Amino acid sequence: MYTINYDKHHNVIEVKNASIGIYGKIYLNDGGSLQELILNKQRLIADLHPLRYETTYASAILFPFANRIEDGQYCFNYEVFQLETNNREENNALHGLVYNKPFEIKRQVANDHYAEIKLQFKASKTEKGFPFLYTIQLTYVFNQNSLDLEVTVINNGDETFPFTLGWHPYFLSNTLSKSQLVFKSTKKLMLGHRNIALGFNNISSNQTLRFGKKNLDDSWMLENPNVLFMTSEYKLNIISSEPNSFIHVYTPPKPNVVAIEPTTGVSNSFNNKIGLKTLAPNEVYQLKWNVKIHKTKKCYE
Repeated sequence: MYTINYDKHHNVIEVKNASIGIYGKIYLNDGGSLQELILNKQRLIADLHPLRYETTYASAILFPFANRIEDGQYCFNYEVFQLETNNREENNALHGLVYNKPFEIKRQVANDHYAEIKLQFKASKTEKGFPFLYTIQLTYVFNQNSLDLEVTVINNGDETFPFTLGWHPYFLSNTLSKSQLVFKSTKKLMLGHRNIALGFNNISSNQTLRFGKKNLDDSWMLENPNVLFMTSEYKLNIISSEPNSFIHVYTPPKPNVVAIEPTTGVSNSFNNKIGLKTLAPNEVYQLKWNVKIHKTKKCYE
């Protein structure tokens, strides 16, 4: 039986099913982010302590832009906008506006088969550099071998706005140096000064990214919105319902952890228009990310 427990004091939700090894922990005050996850008794996402959420954006939903906006400035419909440059080292705006917003619970369901939690943040006022009203809803569905995360964006205002979406989960591997990420891509993003996109390099289609000592902070345009993370303990498919998708890979200053971030756009998307979408008044955009685990069989000699 799945159970959902809400800690009102800390504004945290826990999802459990001990009999089949399911656990999830969602922090409502930190943008409704899923900061712990166990599926089929395999720990996939763990607290990154001593690293802080404010610097890792662990499992944050990235909206209205993923990654960076150069100098926090962009032009839309012949008007210049200036966002807060929260990434002060690079003087860029980083990872959107909802990663630290408080989400509220709209629905929760727990039974013998699954647990479902729907969260919502509704912008009641506009913000510097993004003078648009919107609602963003997150629906988490937990099953024994998979997690679905559906994101719904609604334009509540009178003007069309630009956006991209991203998700910033960090996955565990006991031996990251022996793990691999497999995906199809013919274009790798070139990053210049302050990690701002310059364009793409053409590459061979089938990519096998091996994790060694090199630190990664790289993006690819996907030919197929399905990537496979292979470790010694498990295999994990990360699938997006958005056919025109990108993947960003980042290794933080913590061993055996890697951020594998599905996105709909890239660095500086509000200016270079790569992956950029627009949403007209009263329109709705929906996207679903699916994470599915396949346990690796142990071999004994």
